[in-house]
Amino acid sequence: MRIAALTLPRGRGESQTDTLLSLYVPAFVLALGVGMAIPALPLYAKSFQIDFGTASLVVIVNQLGATVSTLPIGYMIDRVGGRKMALLGPLLTGLASLLMAAAHSFPELLVYRFVEGCAMQMWMLGRLDIITAHGGSRRGSQITGLFSLDSAGRLLGPAAGGFAAAAWGLRAPFVLYALVAFLAALPGFAYLPRERVEAKAQGDAPAKPRLGWRSLAGILSLPLVILLVGQFLASATRGALFGGTIDLYTVYAYGIGPETLGVLAAVSGALGLPLTWASGRLMDRFGRRATIVPGFSVLSIALVSLALAAFAHWPFAGYVGAFLFAKMTMSSTSGSMQVVSSDFAPAHARGTFFGAWQLVGQVGLLLSPVLFALVAQYASFGVAFGTLAVMSGCTALIVWRQIRALSSRAS
Repeated sequence: MRIAALTLPRGRGESQTDTLLSLYVPAFVLALGVGMAIPALPLYAKSFQIDFGTASLVVIVNQLGATVSTLPIGYMIDRVGGRKMALLGPLLTGLASLLMAAAHSFPELLVYRFVEGCAMQMWMLGRLDIITAHGGSRRGSQITGLFSLDSAGRLLGPAAGGFAAAAWGLRAPFVLYALVAFLAALPGFAYLPRERVEAKAQGDAPAKPRLGWRSLAGILSLPLVILLVGQFLASATRGALFGGTIDLYTVYAYGIGPETLGVLAAVSGALGLPLTWASGRLMDRFGRRATIVPGFSVLSIALVSLALAAFAHWPFAGYVGAFLFAKMTMSSTSGSMQVVSSDFAPAHARGTFFGAWQLVGQVGLLLSPVLFALVAQYASFGVAFGTLAVMSGCTALIVWRQIRALSSRAS
């Protein structure tokens, strides 16, 4: 099998303005809308007079939608192109959010949350396909730039959403979310590239897309399967840190209130943004392994420090240092595995490959909190953090070995 995109072509020379308006601005605006809904969602779910366990489904079904839609969306990208998926994603997100604001029952709300998860996956995979085709040697900086702007939007959005909920009611943030989602789609109609040019840019004859699920068998060679294991371990490591699991641990272990937790989230988010942005530029300049392997290695060390904090019952000040160390190191790896997928996605079935890659990552994100909770319950929190540290170290090892192996096969 011919591995595409290892030579990192320069691309077709889109201006920085095109990139800003077609990818960066929509990413920030859409993430801002997602953040607006965050503070209202738990209270909105509670307003349907349900218990905590049932209310938690608003988070679960959203992730479920993002997970089960990965392969179908990848297939559609190969059939109609990433541009249409990147445009349809925000539009469908806006429609789902409007319907959430008008929901009359909790099951109805769950349906719309599921649709929103699918729509956000459309946006994710569609823009990844576009960057892979047109980003050239700037793919690392463009992909991590999107992740950093997504984080910035989610960091700023909750304040606006909380104000809107307090002023106009719990349904108002969802209406605002819908408006900004529609706005996020508009620049794409004018600035997203229309054609897929990577084959011509490399001097090859255009490859005919291979559609259908059987194309997966031709894509997933043994080295790529092992790299997918690395993708799973990376997501399983980050899932407990990215989601609310580590926040739950902080609350239970140190008894802090929501104000302190909010400050920790804001500080760690603000410190991590420049690291995410810089990591892509370092990958483009020095190579993927030179950035990703140290990133996950240092993350493993940070997780060991959290394990020591749990074993030794460090005071809160010491724990905060380990917490911020882990969060900042995690930010330096944000988007890095998506950059790797863009390097090795075969041009004839790129969307299908991205769908499989994202499916593995989503499964890792879903299982990570479950794994952490089970290990913590039957062993200890220190062992749970240590398990994450081992997975992060294994990710670094796999990326170091498999990128070299795949590059050698292609050369």
